[in-house]
Amino acid sequence: MSEESESVSEALAGPGGITPDRLLHTGASDRPSPEDLVLASGRDLTLETLEWARRKLAAEGRSAIDKQLP
Repeated sequence: MSEESESVSEALAGPGGITPDRLLHTGASDRPSPEDLVLASGRDLTLETLEWARRKLAAEGRSAIDKQLP
C-alpha cells in the first residue's frame, strides 16, 4: 500500500483506530475469478478448491467473494 492510502485509512478510522463497517468493502467492479475466491477463503490453490470456487461463483455470483471478505 502507498503512504497516501494508509493516511486516508487513518483519517477515516473511528475511535480506537477501528475502521467502520461502511468502509469495509472490496469495491471491485469486475468479476472475481475462481482463484480470487479460493485465496479470499484462505484455502490453497488446488484443482479441487478451484472447482469448488467455480461452482460457488456460478451459484452465488459476486456475493460469493463478498461473503469471504469483511
